[in-house]
Amino acid sequence: MIHLFIRDDNGLSHLDRALWPSIDRSKLVWVDAVEPSPEDLQFLKDHLGFSETIPEDDIDIDIETSARISDSEDGSIKLRTDFLIGQKQEYDTHPVRLVLQDGILFTLHEAEVGTVRLMRMRCTKRGAWHIDPLDLLIDLLGLDVEHSADALESIYLELRTVSDAVLNERKGTGQDAAQDIALIARQEDLNGTVRRNLMDTRRALSAIARMPRLNKTQAKRAQQILSDIESLDGHTTFIFDKLNFLMDATIGFININQSNVVKIFSVAAVALLPPTLIASIYGMNFENMPELKWDYGYPFSLILMVISVAFPFWYFHRKGWLK
Repeated sequence: MIHLFIRDDNGLSHLDRALWPSIDRSKLVWVDAVEPSPEDLQFLKDHLGFSETIPEDDIDIDIETSARISDSEDGSIKLRTDFLIGQKQEYDTHPVRLVLQDGILFTLHEAEVGTVRLMRMRCTKRGAWHIDPLDLLIDLLGLDVEHSADALESIYLELRTVSDAVLNERKGTGQDAAQDIALIARQEDLNGTVRRNLMDTRRALSAIARMPRLNKTQAKRAQQILSDIESLDGHTTFIFDKLNFLMDATIGFININQSNVVKIFSVAAVALLPPTLIASIYGMNFENMPELKWDYGYPFSLILMVISVAFPFWYFHRKGWLK
């Protein structure tokens, strides 16, 4: 699907498909292609002068900036960067190709991206004086940073719930400990996804900010977004530290609980050792054992074994070893 936005007296307006044949290319500002078909790409080339070749595998593996962005002598900018998609603890990244060519911004992506969709909604509310393809390019990256900030806020709120459960409620007990570890690992993965997206956006925006074609307003806007990324990057570090603390705390509580279980078995083994010794002695079949012919020998041995069990438990309790 292709969305065309043209400049008019009220800012940007979405052009109906029925009006595409009569489009005034000089008014065209933004072309957004969502899951473009071969016919859509052919339309962009034949009618809108889009000359960028889109590889079959659009997910570039190269991580160098030069492999993701280029500034040609003819004034075109070719950029491939990732945008954060998803919401409510379900985040991922999706590649978007942005091409600024002949005063028109082309965006191509194989799935709907919430940030781009939001920009389409905002475009109709802009004043005509602010309509510029390069402004749109910078603002798209800025919206992606805002989405990353919302994602980090969601991760932190979830961590507060996990923190209360780990430190105040469960403390590594039972099956809940495995659930806590799974939740912490999930938040660590989401935080890593957001941080990687911020790194990719910063790399792209830094390359754009170094271009001499930016005016003072655009350069200032780019620097502000870079400052926001810097602060968010520090926040991801804080979340990583908190995640490590919660993971260590959970594992520590698990070890403490396991130690308590082992301590109980150890105390029970020590407490049962004296009656076992007594039973072993009186289980010997020696003829000259005086208690064998004593009428109270059997009750005496039972009482002696009970005392030998009770005394260690009393002693261990007094020392605090059973707590």
